[in-house]
Amino acid sequence: MPLTVGFDLDMTLIDPRPGMVRAFDVLAEETGIPLDGEAFAAHLGPPLDAVFAGYGLDQPTVDALVARFRAIYPEVVVPITVALPGAAEALAAVRAVGGRTVVVTGKYGLNAARHLRALDWEVDHLVGELWSSGKGAALREHGASVYVGDHVGDVRGAQAAGAVSIGVTTGPCSAEELATAGADVVLADLTAFPAWLAGHLAGAGDLAADAG
Repeated sequence: MPLTVGFDLDMTLIDPRPGMVRAFDVLAEETGIPLDGEAFAAHLGPPLDAVFAGYGLDQPTVDALVARFRAIYPEVVVPITVALPGAAEALAAVRAVGGRTVVVTGKYGLNAARHLRALDWEVDHLVGELWSSGKGAALREHGASVYVGDHVGDVRGAQAAGAVSIGVTTGPCSAEELATAGADVVLADLTAFPAWLAGHLAGAGDLAADAG
């Protein structure tokens, strides 16, 4: 069975924070609701509807804000989003050993796909709108044995799938928080991932040889 590595998207592969702030500013201007884009961008991870509900808004208002956010996203967020250091190389490292990549994200799937196209990244599968341990089913479905993410929710997703959890400190969670949540490995960013993967595969090969 080929190696499959799962990756989170926001603050693992990409940095969408400037666009997220701008999108919240647009919504605040349109609705008069005092949305805090800076706070939202600093704590990316939880589902968007939960973020809006945190303002004490009723469900119809939350639903309307989510729909409007998704509608303006392609023009407001995607064009000014950048790849995080080592992201392209991490995806390429999996490909180089004959592996497959799957992006499992809490983001709306169509907008997640727009980011991948904008950066000219090819992945084998993309699954959106899943958060925390809810990511486990998708990771299992696609046979991911490793999941890489920046949030303690990503650690829980990896654990739910029985996958090796790789934390990266490019998002809102510290190395200590990721380790305490149960991450098997914590990296500063994805620039360290290819070397980790090589060591991981070498170790697996050694174990197989010993078993033989």
